[in-house]
Amino acid sequence: MLKYFSADWIFPVSSAPIKNGVVAIQPNGEIIQVLTEAEAANLGLEITKYKGAIVPGFINTHCHLELSHMIDQIPEKIGLVNFVQNIIKNRQADAEEIRQAMMAADAQMFENGIVSVGDIANQIASKEIKQSSKIYYHTFVEAMGFNPQRAKVIMDYALGLMDEFKPLPASVVPHAPYSVSKELFTLINDTAEKDNAFISIHNQETTNENLFFEDKSGGFLQLYKFLGLDISFFKPSGKTSLQTWLPYIKKQKTLLVHNTVSNKADIEFAKQGQLDLYWCLCPQANLYIENELPNIDLLIEEDLKITLGTDSLASNHQLNILSEMKTLQAYKNVDFEKLLEWATINGAEFLGLDNQFGSIEIGKKPGLNIVQLTDGFKIESDVVKKLF
Repeated sequence: MLKYFSADWIFPVSSAPIKNGVVAIQPNGEIIQVLTEAEAANLGLEITKYKGAIVPGFINTHCHLELSHMIDQIPEKIGLVNFVQNIIKNRQADAEEIRQAMMAADAQMFENGIVSVGDIANQIASKEIKQSSKIYYHTFVEAMGFNPQRAKVIMDYALGLMDEFKPLPASVVPHAPYSVSKELFTLINDTAEKDNAFISIHNQETTNENLFFEDKSGGFLQLYKFLGLDISFFKPSGKTSLQTWLPYIKKQKTLLVHNTVSNKADIEFAKQGQLDLYWCLCPQANLYIENELPNIDLLIEEDLKITLGTDSLASNHQLNILSEMKTLQAYKNVDFEKLLEWATINGAEFLGLDNQFGSIEIGKKPGLNIVQLTDGFKIESDVVKKLF
């Protein structure tokens, strides 16, 4: 039996907003009709009407579910180098504590209207949660190792972990430019090409990252010392981080995560390649760690494909894409319809799920959320009501 939902506005994403529109949905979540107020008026439908706006389910393209037990454990605004050291020192915990925290985080994302997640994994611990979740997960198994001599060993381990996640969708990806050797990048790229897989990487999250590649200076020297790593073999490229590592990825669809210090020259360099690039913003994590946001105006001006992520509860107080949108609206005054594209269809496209998620269209099962907006389409609250 069809259910009919209406609200002050419907934002299909694929078309213009519909004032007092109506969505007809099957019990399995499939959209059957999207009607204007006039089209629905004479049909004698039993319609459930809500205050607010109906939007598609949200896509979280960057999360670390397995760090959920670390909520409120790391001080804010300490910078990425100190943050990473804290993660390394404190991420170990009782297995049951980790499991319970992941279950709670998964439930929180579902209640916050998130229908799909691109999740980073360094171990198998999250598989059980993902198998039983109502959320669609794609797992990005991180390969991490800066010593070129260990590239094959590290890649073999990552491939084994990816196999353990099967039959769930997963792919091997680089952690970050400062933690992946050229040799390991090559192995990751070759595997991605063979499997036609997409790639995710933490990119330019701090000025220290650029300094390391430009002239081997900055805070990452402290991190390698903390890790006891000999990096005497490393020779700086004289270029920014992005301009150094991006050529290692030949043609795969790639998600650049954070981009806090990416500049116009970096973007112009990136556009010269043949890659299908998406740029993921995690604003609340950026503020939590570095107390800095990317140049949003520049990213918009350059017409980049932008997605949104929450990062982990180690660097965020909640896993809520609407809250990320609200932060961007508060700090950067980004238009709601643009934010909604970033939070829905762009993420769905990156994850290859836009035939099901990302917009309110006939035949899709995108999930339906109610959000509260002002008359000027400003987000009033980060509380989401799930309809379906």
